[in-house]
Amino acid sequence: MQQTAPRPRHFSMVREFQLADFFTLGNAACGVGAILLAMLFMASGERSQFFVAAALAPAAFLFDVLDGRIARARHQHSALGRELDSLSDVISFGMAPAALGFAAGLQGGWDAAALIYFVCCGVSRLARYNVTAETLAADASGKVKYFEGTPIPTSVVLTGILAWAAWQERLGERLWGGVLELGPWELHPLALLFVLSGSLMISKTLRIPKF
Repeated sequence: MQQTAPRPRHFSMVREFQLADFFTLGNAACGVGAILLAMLFMASGERSQFFVAAALAPAAFLFDVLDGRIARARHQHSALGRELDSLSDVISFGMAPAALGFAAGLQGGWDAAALIYFVCCGVSRLARYNVTAETLAADASGKVKYFEGTPIPTSVVLTGILAWAAWQERLGERLWGGVLELGPWELHPLALLFVLSGSLMISKTLRIPKF
């Protein structure tokens, strides 16, 4: 008996996406765009590219808010959606602010360490949230009532600070706080804001209500 060849499963993964997942991908797209524009700024020096990169942070935040609200309104929570959300947040609120910080002039050795620490804290924060989300949810809705540590999207504050520095033409050697020589590497005090943000994200004692 001749066997029928299996039908190709083109775009099968896309068919599994819920409406909220496409908003989550919009979040990721904003983050990737910000990183690419930060690299373009470093190559060209055109501040308009830096401003657009910074503007993509609140756009990513809007997508992040909308995907959660749509998922709750449509009762379409899924493990896939949760993982998509975390991976998108790493790009938009972890890597993108770090790339903007580097493009802005945080390029000393200690600066790089601060940016790496910040991203690693963000990744750790999201991993912990995914593991503990079910425990922290207080009712059948599955909605978490509070965050342990600051949510990673709070890094839009850092992006805003960098955008303001660009507006004031305080990038590169003119960064606020100047530069310090500490041992073999340089440190721009502005990089300590990334250390503070990362430390707040991984805090277990800081609890923030989720609205």
